Amino acid sequence: MFIEFCNLKFNVETYEAEIAPFAGCYGLEVARNLEYHGCFEIMSNSVLQVVDLVKRYGEVEAVRGISFAVQEGEVFGLLGPNGAGKTSTIEVLEGLRVPDGGHVSVCGLDPQKSPNELRNVIGATLQATSLPEKLRVSEAIHLFAGFYRKNRNPDELLKRFGLEEKRSAFYGTLSGGQKQRLALALALVNDPRVLFLDEPTAGLDPQVRREIYDIIEELKREKKTIVLTTHYIEEAEKLCDRVAIVDHGKLIATGTPKELKGRSANTTRVEVRLAKPATKETLRNLDGVVDALEADGIYVLHCQRTAPAIVALVKHLEAENNELVSLEIATPSLEDVFIELTGRRLRD
Repeated sequence: MFIEFCNLKFNVETYEAEIAPFAGCYGLEVARNLEYHGCFEIMSNSVLQVVDLVKRYGEVEAVRGISFAVQEGEVFGLLGPNGAGKTSTIEVLEGLRVPDGGHVSVCGLDPQKSPNELRNVIGATLQATSLPEKLRVSEAIHLFAGFYRKNRNPDELLKRFGLEEKRSAFYGTLSGGQKQRLALALALVNDPRVLFLDEPTAGLDPQVRREIYDIIEELKREKKTIVLTTHYIEEAEKLCDRVAIVDHGKLIATGTPKELKGRSANTTRVEVRLAKPATKETLRNLDGVVDALEADGIYVLHCQRTAPAIVALVKHLEAENNELVSLEIATPSLEDVFIELTGRRLRD
């Protein structure tokens, strides 16, 4: 016996196990919003599905109807400022928070209904990892390995993450970078199918951040499915196959970094600070300028002809008795997309 849904036929077992929990949420319109071509592709290829997710804390609605799907082996980034709803979304997927609306599925599991099964197929690093100060590194690895049905060789993990020499060191003596490498090792101890990384490089210095990037790139080559949250533009551009830009609890854009940056294609970004305010309308009308935006006191000009635009800007400022405080020229980035969509900068 078959049941028809979204113009596709499924046997009863498949429909009841995989489709019915999302019926009414997964329709062709939602599928198109997720940039897929139909419900069958979403259900058959996606290791993680989020549909109209809502999470509230009292009167504060931290997540307001977010929907997306993540494919097997994909590195998917949630990009947005602090307070955008990224961590709340991740914590619902990890089973740490109870959603107030919508549906989520991780590896075919409902995080609330199957928490024990979920723990054995996911790994996670939280924004802050805190272990007992007197716990030794090797003890932490062996302790976490004992929590799961399946686990990787703890000694191999210590070697892989450059912690062999620190195996007998107390957790409290580790540097920030070493603590983060240990957190990643603990997240991989059960050889998870999906890895959640919540702000994996927040607060780390640039050198340590690059070390973490190298580890994530290695996991990416191993085709691990990774979901990471970040407010670092360069992190999302470097690591992610696809990015969802999140702000004020809503998903406002999704696509590959190249696709999103394509919104500002064939233009150069010129950022200027001025001694006195200027109107965006006036700046838009300058020779060579395609668009002008203002965010946090900085004017962002998108220019098709950079040199004429700068000359026209200087002449305009002289005529208005205004002064140029600073000027930076760069190719378009995800920062530009965020500014275009929200009217403000992606901030820490």
